[in-house]
Amino acid sequence: MAPAGVRLLQKVSSTRAFARVAPHFIPAMDRTVHRLTRGKVLLSAQMLPGVILTAQGAKSGLPRRTPLACMPEQGAGTWLLIGSNFGRPGHPAWTANLLAHPDADINWKGEDIPVTARLLDSAEREEAWAAVLKFWPPYATYQARVEREIRLFRLERR
Repeated sequence: MAPAGVRLLQKVSSTRAFARVAPHFIPAMDRTVHRLTRGKVLLSAQMLPGVILTAQGAKSGLPRRTPLACMPEQGAGTWLLIGSNFGRPGHPAWTANLLAHPDADINWKGEDIPVTARLLDSAEREEAWAAVLKFWPPYATYQARVEREIRLFRLERR
């Protein structure tokens, strides 16, 4: 069973109020702290592991830096990114960027790593989704709120 602090964070992160506020506050805070600490600190990573994704914009072609929660896949050296958008309608923009330009970079624990992103589907997605729900159960609440299927990407080192 998860410690009380983790259970509280899971409960709070499942609320609609969190879904309204978090997308505006958490990424901005993460980008600022990450920049000020030269990549050593990602505040939201105190709740969930996180990366800073740098991907080429789908329309603009410009580099887009997005702090994201991730699920490191132990032993595989890969990461899962979950396009939950905090349970709000519409896919997050970063998912369109990866679909258009799968070669990207992440900053993981202060290390810049070139990666290739692959959208998961069918049985591979089902297996990854089950692992994601064990890792962070509030993703089930996010999926229940939206009609779209939450996109899952596996990041592999290039």
